[in-house]
Amino acid sequence: MLPAPKPHAPSLADVLPSCLASIGAQPGTLDLPPAEKALVVLVDGLGADVLAARSGHARTLARGLGRTTIIESGFPSTTAAGIASLTTGALPGSHGLFGYSVLDPVRDRVVNQLSGWDSAMDPLTWQPLLTQFEVAVGNGWDAVAIGPRRYSDSGFTRAVLRGARYVAGESVEDRVDRALAWLRQPGPGIGYLYVPELDVVAHAKGVESVEWTAGLELVDLAVRRLVGGLGSRDGLIVTADHGVLDVPRHAHVLVDEQEGLLDGVRHIAGEPRCLQLHLDETVDLEVVLDRWRDAEGSRAWIASRAEVEASGWWGPVAPSLSGRPGDVFVAARKAVAYYDSRTAGSARSMVGQHGSLSPAELRVPLLRFGAFA
Repeated sequence: MLPAPKPHAPSLADVLPSCLASIGAQPGTLDLPPAEKALVVLVDGLGADVLAARSGHARTLARGLGRTTIIESGFPSTTAAGIASLTTGALPGSHGLFGYSVLDPVRDRVVNQLSGWDSAMDPLTWQPLLTQFEVAVGNGWDAVAIGPRRYSDSGFTRAVLRGARYVAGESVEDRVDRALAWLRQPGPGIGYLYVPELDVVAHAKGVESVEWTAGLELVDLAVRRLVGGLGSRDGLIVTADHGVLDVPRHAHVLVDEQEGLLDGVRHIAGEPRCLQLHLDETVDLEVVLDRWRDAEGSRAWIASRAEVEASGWWGPVAPSLSGRPGDVFVAARKAVAYYDSRTAGSARSMVGQHGSLSPAELRVPLLRFGAFA
């Protein structure tokens, strides 16, 4: 059976609503003290477990890490789902971003939710909820999103960051400068600062690499600068969308080379550590589940869509979004990744991976500074 989320524990979906509550001097899930400005820094791929293991290289971040400052990112533990949950204040069953790639049921095609947007995917309807930035602006407060210029007008940005003014900064240092300048502006508001660099290094080199540790040191320095620039009514939260673990190439499971595993499978979506299988309509779901459990049940959770929804990770799935998740989920328990070798291409060069339910992927920090400390 799938592990369930911790009951009544805060998640990424609670962070920005709690920041808005702090600005309005209202109670929120995280019970944050009052603040005039709230800034959330999302460090892509900064898992709590690897941060604890590298604590000597990140003293600003690690000094706030403890049992009560770790939350679960959500399932699948991937950027599209995690950031959407953060910025909408809702779980995937409501915002509809169920993974790295999902089925577009109207056109019967698999779409990449980070970079695969086209004219047939309207961000305003694909992600149907108001963002917390739109809520802030509706209250008369400022809302800003700070990130690399290449993301300023992407479909994903328009789906999950709409309502915020997008301010570009090419390097981490540039983005910190933009954030500090925003904090000095008068008036209440919420800000979001995105740091993708650490995740990029993790995918290319792995979290066990010297390059990843060097990247962590740069992130820690950036957070130290932010903390030093906070005013008395500025609150800062540092969190992440998921953690990462290294999967060596010899641990790749090539599903197309195992007899029968893809029989009746029309589309493969998701990510290598959390496949989503969409089946032909004539295929017996239980037969496919049994086949996968016999072959991979020792190193993966194999669950139907109904079982995933019942586990509580998504919340109730809106009827309009019910066609997107797979019929069968294959979520890695061991340090393996699942590929179709016929279509994988350069994706198999990734070292650091995520998407499943292991503690290394699920556990992320929730660190509070300034007025939120």
